[in-house]
Amino acid sequence: MRLRILAAGLVLLLCSFHALPARANTVARANAAYARGDYIAVVRVLTPLALRGNAQAQAFLGFMYENGYGAPQAYDAAADLYIQAACRGNPFAQSMLGLMYDKGHGVPQDFILAYKWLNLAAARASKHERDYYLRLRNAVASKMSPDQIVTGQRLALAWAPGLP
Repeated sequence: MRLRILAAGLVLLLCSFHALPARANTVARANAAYARGDYIAVVRVLTPLALRGNAQAQAFLGFMYENGYGAPQAYDAAADLYIQAACRGNPFAQSMLGLMYDKGHGVPQDFILAYKWLNLAAARASKHERDYYLRLRNAVASKMSPDQIVTGQRLALAWAPGLP
C-alpha cells in the first residue's frame, strides 16, 4: 500500500513539473536524473532552486528527503520543505504534508491539519489528482469526529497562499 502511495505521489509530482515554463531546464535535468536513478544528482540540482523559494523544487526535494532518495531519510527536513511549498500553494506538497500530519512523520500527528492540507490539495489540483487527494482526505476523515472535520474545513477555508 505504501509503495502504491509513493508511486502515485511520484507520478503526480512529475506531472506537475510540465507546467513550469521558468527553470524548465533545471527541472528537466532533475526529472532526467530521477528517471536514471541518480538521486544524488536530483538533490544536488534541486537544492539551489528550493533555497530560492521554488515550490515545485521544494516539494520534489521534500519527497527525496522523506524517502531517503539521494539524501538521508529525514522526516523533519521533508516536512519543512513541504510546509514551504504548501504555503506557496503547491498541491503535491499540500497533500504530502497532509499525509505527514496523518502519520506524525516530522510533525506532530494531527488529523485536523492532515484534513486541512489534503482538502486544500484537492481544491487546487487537476481532476485526476483531485480524485486521488479526495480519497486520501476521506481516509483521514474516517478517523475524525464530525466536529474535527468541521474544524479542518474551516481551517482550509481560511487559508490563503503565504499562510501556514
